[in-house]
Parts: sequence; C-alpha cells; structure tokens
Amino acid sequence: MKRVHMGIIFFALAALLIPFSALAGTVAEADAMFEQGGLDNYAKAIGIYEQLLKATPGDFDLNWKCARACREYGETAKKQEVEGWKEICKEYGKKGMHYAAEAREIKPDHPAGHYYYGLSVGIYSDGTGILTALKEGLKDKTQSSFEKAYELDKMYEDAGSILALGRFWAVLPWPMASKKKSLAYYREYQKTPYFQQRDEGKIYLSELLIDKGGKTNKTEARQILEQAMKTDDAYFKAWAERLMDKVK
Repeated sequence: MKRVHMGIIFFALAALLIPFSALAGTVAEADAMFEQGGLDNYAKAIGIYEQLLKATPGDFDLNWKCARACREYGETAKKQEVEGWKEICKEYGKKGMHYAAEAREIKPDHPAGHYYYGLSVGIYSDGTGILTALKEGLKDKTQSSFEKAYELDKMYEDAGSILALGRFWAVLPWPMASKKKSLAYYREYQKTPYFQQRDEGKIYLSELLIDKGGKTNKTEARQILEQAMKTDDAYFKAWAERLMDKVK
C-alpha cells in the first residue's frame, strides 16, 4: 500500500514539475500540424494552442496563431462542404475573432491581430450570412482591421490585406459595396509577386471584371481564368469554371 501511495505522490510532484507545454503539446507541434493542413490537423493545432493559452493567455503568438488556425478550420470545412459547415464557420469564426482581438490588444502595432480578425469575421459571415454580420456591427470592425493591417504592413502574409480589402468592397451588399475601390485594391494586388501564386486573387479579380461588364473586361477575365483553371485546388477550379461559362 505504501508503494502505491508513494507512486501517487511521485506522479503528482512530477506533474507539478513538468512544464505545462509538455503536457499540452508544444507550439512547434501545433505549428507543424497547421502547416500539414487538413481539418484534423487544424483541429489538433487549435486544441494545443488553446491549452497553452490557458497557462499564458497574454502570449501574442499563441493568440494570433490560434485565430489563424480557427479561420483555416472554418475555411476548409466550407470548401469541403462537410456536414454542418455553416455552424462550424459560425463557431470557429467567432473563436478566431476572439483570439485575434486578444493578439491585437497585446501588440496593436503588429498586423497579425488586425488581419486575422478581419479574416475571422469573413468566416463567421459565411456561417451566419453577411446580413447578420452587418446587423451585428461587424462591417466597420472588419474594414478598420484590414485597413490597419494594410497601414502597418500591406505585404504581410503575401499581401493578404490588399486582397482582403478588394474582396471586402466587392461582397458588401448595395449600397455599401464599391466596385471602384475593390478594383483599385485588386489592381494593386495584381502588381505584387503573389498574384500568380494565389488562386483566389485571380478568381476575385475575374469575378469583379465580369460583374462590371463590357467586352474589354470580359476578355481580360477570360485570360485570367484560363490561368486560374490550371489549379490543383478542386474548390477554386470549380469556381473558375463557373465564371468561365459566363464569358464564353
């Protein structure tokens, strides 16, 4: 019996001495899972980040990385149309907003918190519908977040804030939307080295050109879509094909 008691005491003392990160997983492990991608890995990464945040809630990197993982989890669920994806987007978009807001509070002069807050609102809106998000007052918060990220470092995350602002002004309902502002940001993004690397950049610009109408715009959209359709991403390939049907 004494041996059993001593074993329990030893285990309790060891648990106190072992760093919390060793029990919950490490940042490096979470980062590696995120880089591998996929719903399961994103979920595992989020779990580790959240466990670590219980011990160090004021950690800047943990907060923005958790927001990023939440956003990708929702985005992947949407693209794969998994069962209940709208609820997933709603839940994880809201989580992402929370962690991004924490990161923004900790380091307001770093673009990460601002950028991932805006992206998280986008995922949340995919789940709730954009009108619901607007009713909740998220339009101005999203705009100011992306604009602040743009101001701090517009090339952050492959010039993500430039593309995000273009999309922001394109998807707002009338009369808030602005094709002029959207196109200006898309043209700016088109001049970066990332335009050829990201499927969504080509698709977003093509969609806007088609929406604007006119022979010149449709011709340009067709040329861009021919490139976009070469992607290996089934979600964006199908989107590009749908748009191409409009300019044939």
